[in-house]
Amino acid sequence: MPATLTTRRFTVDEYDRMIEAGILHSGERVELIEGEIVRMAAIGSRHAACVTRLNHIFARELGDRLGVRVQLPVRLSDASEPEPDIAIVRARPDFYADAHPRPDDAFLIVEVSETTVSFDMGGKSALYAAAGIAEYWVVDILADTIFVHRNPAGRSYLGVERHGRGQILRPLAFPDLQMAVDAVLP
Repeated sequence: MPATLTTRRFTVDEYDRMIEAGILHSGERVELIEGEIVRMAAIGSRHAACVTRLNHIFARELGDRLGVRVQLPVRLSDASEPEPDIAIVRARPDFYADAHPRPDDAFLIVEVSETTVSFDMGGKSALYAAAGIAEYWVVDILADTIFVHRNPAGRSYLGVERHGRGQILRPLAFPDLQMAVDAVLP
């Protein structure tokens, strides 16, 4: 009879203590997803260029009103603390020195995908929807497409729109910002 394997899941507090103790290194590309420590994909030059473009646009257009966080943790629950490529969050004078932003602080989460599209459209989408993130974008570099997820309900989004080159994006929380898809894609 084959052995039954069980896994040990971690809380965000335990995960943070592992980082503080040096078990996980601060520069190590991992994130906590539903209690599991997940290694993140390496960042290629096209991915990096896309994140830099997004950061530039959001910082220029929203930087005084909101916080623009690049590849930094967002605490979604006691078991999940992903590090999205971009998180547009409520501005705070302490820049979240005491704690990472939580779902109520986040207006928009963006994941840039070159090799992780299925995970970002599936598992990550379910994670962000369950946390109540109002808007979630997946930038699919290989398909020259940005998928805009809105209206979270349970572990899914009721609306998913596909935007390609030549189209304009208007984030839900700040519709005065018009962003050309071509300005984002490398």
